Amino acid sequence: MTSRNADPERLKLYARRAFDHLGGAMTAAMVCLGDHLGLYRALADGRARSPAELAAETGLAERWVREWMYQQGAAGLLEHRGEDRFALAPEGAAVLADEDHPAFGAGFFAQLPALLRVLERLPEAFRTGRGLPYDALGPEGAAGIERGLAPWFRNLLVPVVLPLLPGIPEALARGIRVADVGCGAGAVLATLAQAFPRSDFHGYEISRHALERAEARRAELGLRNLHFHHAEEDPLPEDGRFAFLLTIDCLHDMAHPDRMIRSLRRAISDDGTWLVADIKAHPDYETNLEKNPMAAMMYGTSVLACLSSALSEPGGMGLGTLGLHPALLEKLCVDAGFRRVERLEVPHPVNAFYRVLP
Repeated sequence: MTSRNADPERLKLYARRAFDHLGGAMTAAMVCLGDHLGLYRALADGRARSPAELAAETGLAERWVREWMYQQGAAGLLEHRGEDRFALAPEGAAVLADEDHPAFGAGFFAQLPALLRVLERLPEAFRTGRGLPYDALGPEGAAGIERGLAPWFRNLLVPVVLPLLPGIPEALARGIRVADVGCGAGAVLATLAQAFPRSDFHGYEISRHALERAEARRAELGLRNLHFHHAEEDPLPEDGRFAFLLTIDCLHDMAHPDRMIRSLRRAISDDGTWLVADIKAHPDYETNLEKNPMAAMMYGTSVLACLSSALSEPGGMGLGTLGLHPALLEKLCVDAGFRRVERLEVPHPVNAFYRVLP
């Protein structure tokens, strides 16, 4: 075995790197737990607490809370203030406690249990080549995706992104038909429907778990200008009725994005606008590695979710998380009959935004 020839010093470094990743998985599990138990929300005021104080506030057992706080302190997510007291910095509160902050990210950690359950089914996918649809993640998966993506769009879609689309804010204010394809739990459409009550909004989705959440939100908000459709049973109309289309973080997950883009071309009016938001990607592995500090995480997410979804139907393109780079998107759009794909300057840490015109 070549392992017998391993250099001792390089072996130490390699083992450290491997176990650092295991440590990251353990920390991610503790973030998921802290989010679920409300521990970050209890710490969000920035005040230092002892394990006993935090346990008393949250109604939890002190010994378990103490071990969690020690782990979070060791991971650098809580600040150790001495005398067995820990605090959550304002930046930590933004990322892990405040669901109204654009930087909130605990929702992504909330998917961890569902992703690990899927892990048990992936050996068969590797043998057969056939992936799993997003509903294999269960209701937790839909909730995690929504909580992960919604805060940024809820805060910045209307004031930051829409002004980059000439004529769209004014048209929405007057009243137009809008479709969000791959709408998930409907957070983006609900934001738009509240902001523009004269427009008519339609969400198309194949995840039943996501649609259940979307319908619950629509009912809770009482939005009569918002409608959701199961795309396999009530597909996107292809009669050019929509003046504005959106696809948010979903094209790379689709088994047949080429077919979908052709459907979108038939669904949009000749003077309409299509807004694409999808993962920032590059044509080759080396560039993804160089430009994306989260490449390892994203390739792992792809195996667990995005690539799995993209290979869940026969003949799927299998793009995966980092598969839809700008040149490929432009080719798919031109092949479908769109005439222009324009990259937008949007300050988003993960997504690239595009304006596509018929």
